[in-house]
Amino acid sequence: MLGWGLVHLRDLPWRHTRDPWAILVSEAMLQQTQVARVLERWSGFLSEFPDPATCASVPVSEVIRAWAGLGYNRRAVQLHRTAVVCVDRHGGRLPEALADLLALPGIGPYTARAVRAYAFEADEAVVDTNVARVAARVVGRSLAAREAQAVADGWLPAGEAWAWNQVLMDLGAQVCTARIWRCVGCPLRAACAWHLGGHTDPDPATGSAFVSGGQSRFDGSDRQGRGRLVARLRGGPLCRAEIPAAAGWPDDAARTARIVAGLVRDGLVRVDADGTARLA
Repeated sequence: MLGWGLVHLRDLPWRHTRDPWAILVSEAMLQQTQVARVLERWSGFLSEFPDPATCASVPVSEVIRAWAGLGYNRRAVQLHRTAVVCVDRHGGRLPEALADLLALPGIGPYTARAVRAYAFEADEAVVDTNVARVAARVVGRSLAAREAQAVADGWLPAGEAWAWNQVLMDLGAQVCTARIWRCVGCPLRAACAWHLGGHTDPDPATGSAFVSGGQSRFDGSDRQGRGRLVARLRGGPLCRAEIPAAAGWPDDAARTARIVAGLVRDGLVRVDADGTARLA
């Protein structure tokens, strides 16, 4: 695997650093966002917020503004909250211990393991949708979350966490993809139960833990309204009367109120006593 993969490894800028903050930023950006878009934004974001201390020193609204175009604005809020905790509790640095990383705002098992593997080169198996797809197909059945993690843990060669995880993810992203499986070029084909079984239906990856099942329709959704409203608020506050149109529903005050309440709850927006909305 390593002999095959290191030759084919994608040249991504966050693979040239071991800085924990830079890696955390890349992982936050890459969640359900295309790599091409992250490539355009990662370096610029880090130029503005090169470390937790710099990020923590500004209002969260500044981080939300810098996050424009990267989707899921809640991740910007969580990144800011993480920066604040790092300054308050960890001397302005991301901690190395898994338990300490998991205690940070918005950081789950995947992100914590990714930071440990890519920044600290700790022996952690990182399971994203690509790795989970490969695992299910090699094993030949749908896997529960614990099973998928256990499979990845069992595959991990000691002392090779950085390279192994990157190679396995690229295998899923480029060879063993969701819709096309290029088994001729796969280094795992001789051990893959699904390949050896003739790719019979159903695909073991379908419904397996961590494997993306696709998102609900975006057009007309609350997510679209949230995105529109935050985008408008990046340009400045909106008075109460302007908010429904900015969200895209000028005649649906109840729906707009629900959207605003959710944004306030998520720490993205605050509403003044007179009803004026602004970034938090």
